[in-house]
Amino acid sequence: MGRGKLRIYLGAAPGVGKTYAMLSEAHRRVERGTDCVVGFVEHHDRPRTEVMLHGLEQVPRRELAYRDAVFTEMDVDAVLRRAPAVALVDELAHTNVPGSRNDKRWQDVEELLAAGIDVISTVNIQHLESLGDVVESITGVRQRETLPDEVVRRADQIELVDMSPQALRRRMAHGNIYKPDKVDAALSNYFRPGNLTALRELALLWVADRVDEYLTEYRSEHRVSAIWGSRERILVGLTGGPEGRTLIRRAARLAEKGAGGEVMAVYIARSDGLTSASPKELTVQRTLVEDLGGTFHHVVGDDIPAALLDFARGVNATQIVLGVSRRKSWQYVFGPGVGATVARDSGPDLDVHLITHAEAGKGRGLPVARGARLGRARVITGWLTGVLGPVVLALLLNTVDLGLANDMLLFLAVTVAAALIGGLYPALAAAAFGSLLLNYYYTPPLHRLTIADPRNIVALAIFVGVAVSVASVVDLAARRTHQASRLRAESEILSFLAGSVLRGETRLEELLERVRETFGMESVALLERESDVAPWTCAGRVGGGRPVGRPDEADVDMPVGDHMALALSGRVLPASDRRVLAAFAAQAAVVLDRQRLQHEAEQARALAEGNRIRTALLAAVSHDLRTPLAAIKAAVSSLRSDDVAWSQEDQAELLQGIEEGADRLDHLVGNLLDMSRLQTGTVTPLIREIDLDEVVPWALGGVPEDSVELDVPETLPMVAVDAGLLERAVANIVENAVKYSPPGARVLVAASALADRVELRVVDRGPGVPDDAKDRIFEPFQRHGDAPRGAGVGLGLAVARGFAEAMEGTLNAEDTPGGGLTMVLTLRAVDALRAPARLAEPERQVS
Repeated sequence: MGRGKLRIYLGAAPGVGKTYAMLSEAHRRVERGTDCVVGFVEHHDRPRTEVMLHGLEQVPRRELAYRDAVFTEMDVDAVLRRAPAVALVDELAHTNVPGSRNDKRWQDVEELLAAGIDVISTVNIQHLESLGDVVESITGVRQRETLPDEVVRRADQIELVDMSPQALRRRMAHGNIYKPDKVDAALSNYFRPGNLTALRELALLWVADRVDEYLTEYRSEHRVSAIWGSRERILVGLTGGPEGRTLIRRAARLAEKGAGGEVMAVYIARSDGLTSASPKELTVQRTLVEDLGGTFHHVVGDDIPAALLDFARGVNATQIVLGVSRRKSWQYVFGPGVGATVARDSGPDLDVHLITHAEAGKGRGLPVARGARLGRARVITGWLTGVLGPVVLALLLNTVDLGLANDMLLFLAVTVAAALIGGLYPALAAAAFGSLLLNYYYTPPLHRLTIADPRNIVALAIFVGVAVSVASVVDLAARRTHQASRLRAESEILSFLAGSVLRGETRLEELLERVRETFGMESVALLERESDVAPWTCAGRVGGGRPVGRPDEADVDMPVGDHMALALSGRVLPASDRRVLAAFAAQAAVVLDRQRLQHEAEQARALAEGNRIRTALLAAVSHDLRTPLAAIKAAVSSLRSDDVAWSQEDQAELLQGIEEGADRLDHLVGNLLDMSRLQTGTVTPLIREIDLDEVVPWALGGVPEDSVELDVPETLPMVAVDAGLLERAVANIVENAVKYSPPGARVLVAASALADRVELRVVDRGPGVPDDAKDRIFEPFQRHGDAPRGAGVGLGLAVARGFAEAMEGTLNAEDTPGGGLTMVLTLRAVDALRAPARLAEPERQVS
């Protein structure tokens, strides 16, 4: 059975109609005869949504008890047993109640997909993990329920459910989203027009990016080379000169004019002998491009205009930005230049912008021989010069009589021209053909292939020798120039590769993408296997095209050791490129090993931290827990002894000792369990709106009545917290303050509102804590000063801070004016949130 398909309805905000659209799709499929069930859909008492559930089979939910309340979640096992063709699962980012099969609902969906069940789900844009900071900056609310972007990216189909902010606010005002008593707060806070517009833009741009990925994959698979102007992509051609910064900024301004515009800068490692690029300047330009939100690419190309246009068509660019040539006017005799050539060959679908800059026309180094092969057009021109040149010259010399010496010099000039243009073989042809014409037309006896004067034989021999020598020297110079340019291009690539290592670019995908761009391939994959007989597996892959499962299936494969290979698809590379490719392959293996070592190091750190915690736990059990246990055992043994007749007062004192020891054990074990939960990340707060004056008094039950002064006004705004976690945190803070307070000094517990926060301050008059130790006291198993072992295992404040951070709060220590320590517990105020977190969690309320 294959994997099921995932379809997601994506919305910009609660209430746009994701659940309604999902249920409408379900009804359409049921009408077509598809076996479709409802795994979990919450209608939130909305009549229209509730009506849409009629006629659809609903799998009974699973009931879970948590903190004296009963919650319902999707019964994954029941859905798997039912095995429908399609399952509807609402609110993909939902966090399951503790005790569920999985922590997140998207993990439940993964199980259904793995079982071959198609799933239709919903999610809001604010729940994507990568957008958490952006959404918080827009709405002022940090989303607690998020899911990895990759979960949504892997969806087989993403459908945007869009609605204008004005229409959504009208729906809200009509009571179609929240209950009437919460509408005014929602409209004035989270559902403000600016918030909704920004969230809508995020959703549209995110979906546009996904569509762009699909389009790129389609173009690669179907080998589409024509430019489709579906999105503005502006390509900046860099030479490494100082004008590059001007071009990058101009391209960024062009991109800003169109929504979703993208800037890509490309530097082509040039082999035409032009002035070398400055590595320092390229680094500056790379940083500038990335700061402006663009990307930098490094490509090898023998023909600069052709390489630039090929890259532009490969990335589906719509515009190219180039600088006006720095050459002086007389230097154009060597060719029209890169800008003019690109503009001429770009075609109707690719716009070319030539930007003036301060360096234009200031001159540059003279162009020399091309660093690559002479090229087909140049070789053909050389052959025409070598064959037709002597004929044309002979026809011209027949009209005038310049003498044999001058005739031989003119034929020698044609031979040298053929060598300069076409290389060795056209020059040899010109020398041979020219010597025959000289002998036949201009060396006595005329019109015969014989030579009467021996001196003319020497002259012809010298002519042929000089011609062959010049042709050989020109050809050798061209070869050496090609080799030097090739080595320079390779050194630039290798230098860039070494620089990427120094910059810390250690992601395998980035390196493989660099290989694909450098050699102009369709796809690049790093394959590995455990042994010679084991199957090949893909450690990393970029690009489209057909997937490669074995090195011998690729167009180019580069072995890396015995059990690893770099496989490239798209074209066959010349042997001269394999040296650079080998360097890339070796670096890919190093990057892969580094990633795995980093992963192993993280696991080792986690194990080391776990060992440290376990060691401390054992120390706590072996020392701190033994004291109350010994006291309890001694008291029980005394009470059970028949040798001593205990008075009622003595019995009461022994029973009191047993009770105090049991309370101490309960407190210690509770803190140990809480710290274990924090260390393993299993603390899942159940956030509710509560008043501090309802929770704080309960937290003071473990301290003497006259040891605390409470000042929590009833007029404080409500806070969004987990009541149980808050009670435990406050209890630990207060118990710690009472323990270090001097006899007769009361601990002050006061609360106040500050902007969008509520602060609870626990003030004691104890010895205080130095500034350098204020952070250490929150670490597990840390106790300040000379506190005796019996005072606890040093977990109270660590647990309190862990619980505070789990509720998105903070706990810090400050000095008390006049001496002592003040613990400041900061919590979120609900009145400042009146948005998704306040309104019954819209990520779970509205679809």
